[in-house]
Amino acid sequence: MTDERVAAILKVRDVEGSLAWYRQVGFEVRGRFPEDGPTWAEVGRDGLVLQLLAGETPWDGEPRFTGCFYVHPTSVAAVQAATSGKVEPAWGPEEREWGTRELGYEDPDGYILAFTELL
Repeated sequence: MTDERVAAILKVRDVEGSLAWYRQVGFEVRGRFPEDGPTWAEVGRDGLVLQLLAGETPWDGEPRFTGCFYVHPTSVAAVQAATSGKVEPAWGPEEREWGTRELGYEDPDGYILAFTELL
């Protein structure tokens, strides 16, 4: 695995609610503004950085994205164990025919995270 980094800005309905969810799947909160009632925050884990933006945004309409973000933890089983009883997976863990084990989650705004590791 290379040391590549991906960063994305996601429109969300509620930054505080999203932060609570992302903490439960092992993301570290790296920043938030303003401190009380944030409209922006940044979270990161395993090379993926997401900025969460609510309120006035440059994008009209509801949060939307057609696709998923792949996260490459050391162990999908460890992610499953750490989230058990906190967040219900959208799928998995399952072994894919292309040689990976994947575990998927859907955040409160419908964004999909796929935790994956090579078999």
